[in-house]
Amino acid sequence: MPSWEVVGLPDASLKEAKERVRTAIKNSGYEFQSRKIVVNLAPADKRKEGSFFDLPIAVGILMNFEEITSQNLDDTVFIGELSLDGRLNKVNGILPMCIEAKNLGMKRIILPKENDEEASIVEGIDVIGAKDLKQVVRYLNKQEKIKPKISNIEEFFHKQNQNSLDFSEVRGQENIKRALEVAAARRT
Repeated sequence: MPSWEVVGLPDASLKEAKERVRTAIKNSGYEFQSRKIVVNLAPADKRKEGSFFDLPIAVGILMNFEEITSQNLDDTVFIGELSLDGRLNKVNGILPMCIEAKNLGMKRIILPKENDEEASIVEGIDVIGAKDLKQVVRYLNKQEKIKPKISNIEEFFHKQNQNSLDFSEVRGQENIKRALEVAAARRT
């Protein structure tokens, strides 16, 4: 019987990934075959959260369906949230993910085009930015070339320093954020 399960302590956004991934695959022009699909998010004892698992799940399914013919992806990391039309949406927290990928010995990371500049400040790993799932599949099947993103680190940080700080993207650390707010309020 065709079914789809996500195992390994997924949160609600990962459970919703089933519909995002299925629809993105179909809307990218690939047939979504009726099969039993089990997505195993190892290790099973650690909670997984976030929509950035969409792209790796889609790539795994498309490899299983033989839409992706690349053989050696052991040193490649995939990160990205999929829109229903197959576009890759920017994800938060890309820099620590890229640093950890490099520390784990990964050679290449494929992610949303909007994240490639930030990710490329991590030296020693090829950063491939793609606009949608179809472009990722064409790249992996060697039907399209995408040059790795290279950034000037000094220029990147100079640009970042011109922006004001925004704590809305910081998860947790409520006590520290509150202390900073109080300190800032006392200065004015």
